[in-house]
Amino acid sequence: MKVRIEASWKNLLINEFEQSYFLDLSQKIKQMYLGNEGNIFPKGSEIFRAFDLCPVEETKVVILGQDPYPTRGHAHGLSFSVCDDVRPFPKSLNNIFKEINEDIGKPFPENGNLTRWAAQGVLLLNTVLTVEEGNPDSHKGIGWEQFTDRVIELLSSEKEHLVFILWGAKAAKKRELIDERKHKVLSSVHPSPLSAYRGFFGCKHFSKANDYLSMNKLSNIDW
Repeated sequence: MKVRIEASWKNLLINEFEQSYFLDLSQKIKQMYLGNEGNIFPKGSEIFRAFDLCPVEETKVVILGQDPYPTRGHAHGLSFSVCDDVRPFPKSLNNIFKEINEDIGKPFPENGNLTRWAAQGVLLLNTVLTVEEGNPDSHKGIGWEQFTDRVIELLSSEKEHLVFILWGAKAAKKRELIDERKHKVLSSVHPSPLSAYRGFFGCKHFSKANDYLSMNKLSNIDW
């Protein structure tokens, strides 16, 4: 099956694209995009944008999200990230920037577009890659989780010295897919306002990620 995705990811995932579950998933997604006329996010060309911006060989950090923002104009294919003009920032993203400020002293950015992280080797991966407008978790269980689980497994097996950042209970369950003898896993509660004060604030994941990268002679991320 032809999937439009960055070449190194296509090579890594080529067998996955031929699996029956993925073929079924692709048909479901195509029908959803055809039938909803712009009410499925992100737009079709951005479904695999996290991969397109962060080739396999350049990936150093994986930040795992749940599914895209269900608000029109927000999602653009990167977990936690929003388009340039979105104001105010979503609350979880605002708390991420707050923790970065407390952890490493970096001021709040002008926008919430995390493309700048992706360009440095941060794979901003949602476990579910599409969503229906106004309906969070609406594409849960249709096959995306099987695909993204496989992405995590392949990264774990094929690479070394990655930092996996897992926020919240759903993300934490993915820990079993990662070989912690080869990689660093950083886990905490979710940055949502409902939980951030129970351990996200003060987790120092951004400085810890850079410390691990430095220890393994890899360039730091400019958060």
